[in-house]
Amino acid sequence: MMNNPELQQRLRAVSQLAAFNNWLGLQVDEVSSGAVQLSLPWRAEMGQYAGFMHAGIQGALIDTACGFAAATLSGQVLASQYTVRCLRPAVGEHFRVVAKVIKPGRQQIFAAAELYATRNGEETLVACGDVLLVPQAQQKTESELQG
Repeated sequence: MMNNPELQQRLRAVSQLAAFNNWLGLQVDEVSSGAVQLSLPWRAEMGQYAGFMHAGIQGALIDTACGFAAATLSGQVLASQYTVRCLRPAVGEHFRVVAKVIKPGRQQIFAAAELYATRNGEETLVACGDVLLVPQAQQKTESELQG
């Protein structure tokens, strides 16, 4: 992925507006047109009863990464539907999620993501998913509405 620093800065600013992303410690590592890579360190608060990363957080990472990938092409988007497949227990010291737009469109955008866990220096695919996103009309400022 060829990193685009301008897109990366924009997505970092958007991510910092989301309290949940801040709580996660989510980092925007790489951004290109239609693709992103995000990462975060493991914290015990992310775990479920057996100590693995909770599937809800895995879903949130896949949703966020796909939304960011779609936003590089069409601006603000909302998830309409998403599917997460937990392939194995998500255990690691560090997590990385990579997303890309599969099919862009004016009405719908299809994106997919893979979530990797790094444990003892070895990276393993732990989950994957697909997100259907809907581009949102850009809201006009009050001065734009007045003329």
